[in-house]
Amino acid sequence: MVSLRAKIFIVALAVLLLSQRWWLPLLGVLINLVALPSRWHDRSAQSYISEEHDNFDITFASYSVNQSILGLSYQDVVPPILHHINLGPKQPSPEWMAARDECIEYHPDWKAYIWDDKASNEFVKEKFPHLKEMWDNYHFPVERVDALRYMVLQKYGGVVLDFDLACKRNLDPLRRFEFVAPSAHPTGFSIGFMMSSPGNPFVHELVDNLSRYNHAWFFLPYVTVMFSTGCHYASTIFTLHKNRSALRILGGIPGHPRLHMLNGYVDTPLFRHLGSSSWHSFDAFLINWLGHRQKGLIIVIFIVLSFLVGSLVTTCLTLRQRRRYAALRSRLSSIDYESHDGSLLIKEA
Repeated sequence: MVSLRAKIFIVALAVLLLSQRWWLPLLGVLINLVALPSRWHDRSAQSYISEEHDNFDITFASYSVNQSILGLSYQDVVPPILHHINLGPKQPSPEWMAARDECIEYHPDWKAYIWDDKASNEFVKEKFPHLKEMWDNYHFPVERVDALRYMVLQKYGGVVLDFDLACKRNLDPLRRFEFVAPSAHPTGFSIGFMMSSPGNPFVHELVDNLSRYNHAWFFLPYVTVMFSTGCHYASTIFTLHKNRSALRILGGIPGHPRLHMLNGYVDTPLFRHLGSSSWHSFDAFLINWLGHRQKGLIIVIFIVLSFLVGSLVTTCLTLRQRRRYAALRSRLSSIDYESHDGSLLIKEA
């Protein structure tokens, strides 16, 4: 005879399998995110800008700081627009505004915009109304900033820059590429600097997948931001994009693999990075640990098993609670209530 616990387990497993329309898509998203370290190397290998494949000097030593035309044989596909985003009541610091001014000085003929709350709200409401409610209700303000980066690039194209990036040269030589972003450590690319043609298919996918990846991942602030809208999210969509031939990553050179990485207070050929990462939380180490390729498989197995076990336990507890409520309702239904001399008498049937 099958025991009661075995019956509960079987029923719980059946419920879990039948409810796969809820957890299976979420599990698929989670697997995509944690598999980034193992996928990135192979799927991004052909996207790194190089002298061999692109006839481009990624050290920028061959180009003057004000060079606006790389070669007559190349056509600029990224429009000359600088986008900076400032959401919330706090205004950019004088140091940040000075960094932005330096970028404008190197791009005197470019249009330059600051997206504040009013302009951003009107833009999202008009151009992406189906995402407005989600955008308004993001858990963390930086998620709204990140999502807006992709929306602005999809609609207008141009260059999106964090306020803590001071330009050291003109970015025109890179405008021949349809999408450019610098590599990040230890995996993926940074979204603090991105440039794109308007209507770029990859950027379109970044916008389209925002809803699917919008979850409070493990209730950890840093993980939630990185998995929902941040660098880890964008890099994951990059590895899933079908045609990456037009996408470019600014990497390093032999002996200097982090040439263009924007980590901390650094100088790259393009920028001085002022090192602002104030929104980073205590759980940042998890993402950094996750980014190492050799640990990716272990993490995938652990998270998937934890997810399945957690779902099964939750289902079992829910079924057990429902059994208790059913027993209580059955007991209450067997009781008769009679009024006698103004008092309440209770008789069990």
